[in-house]
Amino acid sequence: EHYPIVADYYDPKFYFPGKVRTFCTNSGNAFVVQERYETEHKEVYHSVNGHAFSKKRGQGNGLVNFAMLKTVRLTEPLASGQQFAEILGLQAMLLGGGKPLRQRVGDFRLGKRSKEDTFNADLYDFEPTLRSSCPGDVSLAVPAKILRDIWKSMKLLDTIVPGVLHPSTIMYYPEIKLYANKPGYLDRHFQVVEHVYFAGDGAGTSRGITAAWASGIRAAEGILSSLS
Repeated sequence: EHYPIVADYYDPKFYFPGKVRTFCTNSGNAFVVQERYETEHKEVYHSVNGHAFSKKRGQGNGLVNFAMLKTVRLTEPLASGQQFAEILGLQAMLLGGGKPLRQRVGDFRLGKRSKEDTFNADLYDFEPTLRSSCPGDVSLAVPAKILRDIWKSMKLLDTIVPGVLHPSTIMYYPEIKLYANKPGYLDRHFQVVEHVYFAGDGAGTSRGITAAWASGIRAAEGILSSLS
């Protein structure tokens, strides 16, 4: 709600020290939704995601949501970054009774968990859009190194866009994004072997919609040059 910069930029991008960035800003009629994932061992966890519904589906709620993502690159002896991410998702499910966690910034700053009565209209002027999430304490679920860098970045963001850390702001956890394995390329057009080009998020060439279509254009330019 307290994010007026979207009046000028629909999806503003901010990058912070510690490999933290804002991601996927939604506004106007913004909702947080729950997505189901399965590990290779058929264990289920739910990740949150932000959406902006068309105003044709309503008058709009005036809310804004976005993700704060931290890139984590692991070295040996841990072989699977994906498995590590899934363990974090399962840990959040344990603390949330099988549901994602939500917490007001005001409670987080006081070092206490949020309770259901923190989310009624009597205390703050808006309620959570993901009602199926569980009130709790995000700091119990997020590894200290990850949380420390994200919180530092949120404080920096609050100096750029005052109001982000208003006590009423709701934090949801987890939102887990997995990077694809990035192959080696023969040239700037993402050619992996002769006449084969990889482009888009799935190929590890981009980190978002805009960069994905840009990588497709670059691959297309490479294909055209090979045909001429």
